[in-house]
Amino acid sequence: MRTAIYPGTFDPVTNGHVDVAERAANLFDKVIVCVAVNSTKTPIFTGAERVRLVKEAVKHIPNIEVEQFDGLLVDYAQQKNADAIVRGLRAVSDFEYEFQMALTNRKLCADIDTIFLMPDEKYKYLNSSIVREIARFGGDVSEFVPPHVLKELLKKIRDAKKKPRRKKT
Repeated sequence: MRTAIYPGTFDPVTNGHVDVAERAANLFDKVIVCVAVNSTKTPIFTGAERVRLVKEAVKHIPNIEVEQFDGLLVDYAQQKNADAIVRGLRAVSDFEYEFQMALTNRKLCADIDTIFLMPDEKYKYLNSSIVREIARFGGDVSEFVPPHVLKELLKKIRDAKKKPRRKKT
């Protein structure tokens, strides 16, 4: 059985993420979508919320599992007996960073390949940061995320606006 790991922060999961997951599921027997804990990012959704949102977004794809992980990706991939790590590439600007990560992962574990997949053209400009920013300013992101994610994202933003800010001392 050929297994791939598709890691990401998924804050929130977008239609572009789902598109890449679908493409990976067509190439591999099993795809594990890994919701990463990234110490350099401050997500608006908790890890458990992101796992739940991703599970709902990919429930129509029978050979996908969703898990949360924290740590070194190649260690996780080895634990899962993965053959490959899937990464989405939207534009040339993504390539340099992803290429460095792929070479580093190969150096750490030569047995696991990195596969780059491009989403459908209609998602090539899309990322979670852009979605969050548009939503924060009241823009319509309904074409960018699954309906259940839209509902949760708008609720998160409303709740964040209701919280009183602390005064600086």
